[in-house]
Amino acid sequence: MKVILTEKINKLGNIGDTVEVKTGFARNYLLPNGKAMRWSRENIALFEAKKAELTARQEAAKKAAEANVDAVKNAKLHMIRQAGDTGQLYGSVSTRDIARMLTEIANVAVESAQVMLGSPIKSIGAFDTKIALHPDVIVPVKVFVAQTQDEIDALVAGKVLTFGTKKVEEETTEDVAPVAEQDAPAADVADAE
Repeated sequence: MKVILTEKINKLGNIGDTVEVKTGFARNYLLPNGKAMRWSRENIALFEAKKAELTARQEAAKKAAEANVDAVKNAKLHMIRQAGDTGQLYGSVSTRDIARMLTEIANVAVESAQVMLGSPIKSIGAFDTKIALHPDVIVPVKVFVAQTQDEIDALVAGKVLTFGTKKVEEETTEDVAPVAEQDAPAADVADAE
């Protein structure tokens, strides 16, 4: 389905871009949330009339996000969770948990979709992640997960925690783009007759 974007969306486009998206994505997310409008000649004219207003709204949202950068950077994301003898959590720490904690601690309204965690945290340690306050304002944060406050203090100090034979240090959890497989040159096969 062809749509006109009414705000910048990461990995899709900027304000005013005409993009082709899957029908379900457009009908279930972009159109109901006002992030896009259906492509038609009438809507192109309507968009051009509203372009200045939409751009001003986008800039205001960006400035509001930039005002919250320091609050998010300085937030101490310390999570105490139960874990087994090997440091594996009973459960996990998800984007929803991080968003809820940021909202409580930093008083910044963050939704779980804005937390760029990749996969849930399932072990004790220190993890790097990013918070997208706005498509142009991405803030790196560190999440510390441990069983007690003493263990969190040790992780913050950079010490290594040991569980049996397993050492828990600083770990990184980020979105990693899959590497495309390179085509190997086809071997020429000659028939020996």
